[in-house]
Amino acid sequence: MSAESELVFIPCPGLGHLVSMVEMAKLLVDLDDRLSITVLILKFPFDSEIDSRIESLIASVAARIRFVLVPRRSHSPRTSRRAFIHHFMENHKADVREAVAELSARGSPRLTGLVVDMFCTTMIDVAIEFGVPSYMFFTSGAAFLGVMLHLQSLRDEQHMDPTKLEGSDAKLDFPCFVNPLPAARFLPSDVFIEEDCRILLDIVLRYRETKGILVNTFAELEPRAVKALASLGAPAVYSVGPILNIKAESEKGFEILDWLDQQPDASVVFLCFGSKGSFDEHQAKETAHALERSGYRFLWSLRQPPAKDKLEAPRDYADPAEVLPEGFLDRTARVGKVIGWAPQVTVLAHPAIGGFVSHCGWNSILESIWFGVPIAVWPQHAEQQFNAFQLVVELGLAAEIKMDHRRDLVKGSDGVVTADEIEGGIRKLMEGEEAGERRKKVKEVSEKSREALMEGGSSYLSLARFIEDVCSR
Repeated sequence: MSAESELVFIPCPGLGHLVSMVEMAKLLVDLDDRLSITVLILKFPFDSEIDSRIESLIASVAARIRFVLVPRRSHSPRTSRRAFIHHFMENHKADVREAVAELSARGSPRLTGLVVDMFCTTMIDVAIEFGVPSYMFFTSGAAFLGVMLHLQSLRDEQHMDPTKLEGSDAKLDFPCFVNPLPAARFLPSDVFIEEDCRILLDIVLRYRETKGILVNTFAELEPRAVKALASLGAPAVYSVGPILNIKAESEKGFEILDWLDQQPDASVVFLCFGSKGSFDEHQAKETAHALERSGYRFLWSLRQPPAKDKLEAPRDYADPAEVLPEGFLDRTARVGKVIGWAPQVTVLAHPAIGGFVSHCGWNSILESIWFGVPIAVWPQHAEQQFNAFQLVVELGLAAEIKMDHRRDLVKGSDGVVTADEIEGGIRKLMEGEEAGERRKKVKEVSEKSREALMEGGSSYLSLARFIEDVCSR
């Protein structure tokens, strides 16, 4: 049977966003053979890994998913990351319009909608031009979506400036959280500078124009947050997660797996901070001291930050010993391993991993839940701080290392998390009755995450509702 309805997916070029959207496309075409999907690939100029990942994704998809590469455009390197993404998307709108026009001109299958990434809402204009509905894929969780809608409402309906809510008594009272959040702990970060806040909330305002929002979560993980979205004025919400790519990621993982195979079950602390995570020398030394003093086995993905004010990805250190305490690698050789880039999914799936020190990116959270690995939270910016708050306070699935790391940078300190804080967080993660209860709870949520995607599960049914909405046009 040939497909009848065509969806165009427009992901943000970041790997976490791109991979999640492609995985969702796989789920959709597997569920219903009436659908075909075209994924428009935009490339950041500074992302050297994207080409190899695209090749891998193309090789793994079904016949009813195809990729169209959008031409690269010039960019201004001297801007904030949020402003860069905004201007990047605006500069590619004409190319996206041309690609959609070619698809629409074919006539069969019939173009029935655009699904845009949470940062690609300017492409809603393209959907309007072609007379088709737009849907938005929110790659984070329902609680953070609620936070963004609430802050946008504060600005546009109550005429308040969210960047000014940093007094010691200010509270953010979201219906998606049981307890109000202390505003000073979350908002004064590098993400919420005035220009970036305006850009971000302008993007969020357009969420309300879409016909529906697909959220990478599952109802059993965030029941309160999912229910609260309607009261915040969201359009139809489809909880479709966890959307994950859980296959082995790289041959590089085999050496790591050989080492993990020699470790006892649930004995290794895995430290990994996402595709943008990196440590300078000062922070690397503090972390090394904490690991050595804790005595726990560890696998540490340590990467070098890009040059200051450069919109580039981190890279592996040529020689990690140069930024670590003298003799650290020799003293810990029997119990620890320092690596560069890590095949995170492959590592988290290994039975030797007993805890995960994470920056709390949403994909990392969902992966740790899927594999039943408890987390110690160490967020790096505002979105991750909200994720971490929910994990620690609302869901009780994590221990805390440092919740407001980036706020220290804004206040003018050097922003270094101390060895004492890191060691304390690792011990809370791995030791004692509380750690045992947390591990049990994570295992229970892990089972629910898998059941959500099974036939009859909450996310399975949500995906089916979305498909019916698309195909009934």
